[in-house]
Amino acid sequence: MTTKLSLANLNAIKATAAVPAYDRSKLKAGIVHFGVGNFHRAHQAIYLDDLFNTGKDLDWAIVGAGVLPSDESMRTKLEEQDFLTTVVEQDNNKSAARITAPMIDYLRPGNAAATIAQLADPAIRIVSLTITEGGYFIDPASGKFNPGHPAIVADSRNPSDPKTVFGLIIAGLKARRDKGIAPFTVMSCDNIPGNGEVTHAAVSGLARLSDPAFADWIDASVAFPNAMVDRITPATGPREIGIVADDYGIEDNWPVFCEEFKQWVLEDRFTAGRPALETVGVQFVPEVAPYEHMKIRILNGGHAAIAYPAALLDIHFVHEAMEDETVRAFLAKLEHDEIIPVIPPVPNTDLNAYFKQVETRLLNPKIGDTIPRLAQDGSNRQPKFILPTTSDRLRRGEDVIGLSLVSALWCRYFAGTSDSGKAITFNDASAGRLHAAALKAKDDPQAFLALSDIFGEVAQSSLFQGRFAEALRTLWDKGTRTTLQLYLDGKLGE
Repeated sequence: MTTKLSLANLNAIKATAAVPAYDRSKLKAGIVHFGVGNFHRAHQAIYLDDLFNTGKDLDWAIVGAGVLPSDESMRTKLEEQDFLTTVVEQDNNKSAARITAPMIDYLRPGNAAATIAQLADPAIRIVSLTITEGGYFIDPASGKFNPGHPAIVADSRNPSDPKTVFGLIIAGLKARRDKGIAPFTVMSCDNIPGNGEVTHAAVSGLARLSDPAFADWIDASVAFPNAMVDRITPATGPREIGIVADDYGIEDNWPVFCEEFKQWVLEDRFTAGRPALETVGVQFVPEVAPYEHMKIRILNGGHAAIAYPAALLDIHFVHEAMEDETVRAFLAKLEHDEIIPVIPPVPNTDLNAYFKQVETRLLNPKIGDTIPRLAQDGSNRQPKFILPTTSDRLRRGEDVIGLSLVSALWCRYFAGTSDSGKAITFNDASAGRLHAAALKAKDDPQAFLALSDIFGEVAQSSLFQGRFAEALRTLWDKGTRTTLQLYLDGKLGE
């Protein structure tokens, strides 16, 4: 017997899950959030739920927003349950469910006028984003905003009816300026180095295409704080929905599962105030970059490193990959030999201890995080999580045998079959050209490195070219497990 998740049923649900200590009817909107996916509901929304449970800052509730067809699907699912979410936090030794309620509305995607009106409301003081690494219109090779993207060009030609997140933000800011209302802060919560600066470049860059003077106003008046966010949050599917129903007796359209660990490091730069998130564990710092480099390169880089060998070995779950002695040893050697040595110092942090914590987190069997999730969107993730470390080592004249192997594993993965011959299903906007290049690279490794928008200057290094070619040939000739073992034994490339 299950109970449908709703405000009316919270009293019944509290027998199996923690419920909000605050009266949801007393919340008032203060934040518009674009991209109401699992990570947002397991991270930013959790911190706000914690804050509201203390009785503080009830005027900072969330209004959801989006622009994609999938956003409408999520809006419908959440609206049917009064915008509540069941969050199941899972450690290695325990699991617990809680109901979160910081969202009070969700704007219908596609209604630009309604979204702009909400953004122009003086009560909205922060606009936050989790739109994934691929949502910022970044040229992968240069790492800069791409003003020539068709969606950006279209918004620049019709700024009064925008279709992108950034076009909507610009229209909202313009409406506020025209009414003499202070601009809201634009706060990215995506895993991108310098995410605040990247967001600033996208908003200002798009505005400059149609109204350079307004772009200047944005540059001078709007805050875009950088942030580092961290919490492993797998995708939701029938498994997760079933666990919530069977173990907690709750009927939730789209629950969220996550690890117990969470972290949010944020620059304290806001144009119109902010909630007191420091009281619930958010670290406000003058400079986020050291924390961000640590997390993106050690954790996200680690994700990217194990995703493709695990997929080639037909391993489905992340914890199973880490239980494989060869894969785990490969990650440890890569981190200790090539990644950690080029990460700048982080205040009050031991980088090797941080990696040990990452290992523990990846070994958590309860999360159910999957290798296909880690392997998706590599054309955006590799240039952000792996190739910058490769570039740093090359610049310092240091070897990149392990990092070149990571790139070769990615190439071998995109040939389309695992070592056993099982077909691989791709989830990448550039899958077609990656697959074609990977097939050519079996005979000509440089065909994959010719994807210059991804590899950039790294592909020009003769050391990287040679290491990549040798690793790829070995993967094809001897298979993934043997290649990893050769690397562990110091014999790859001999």
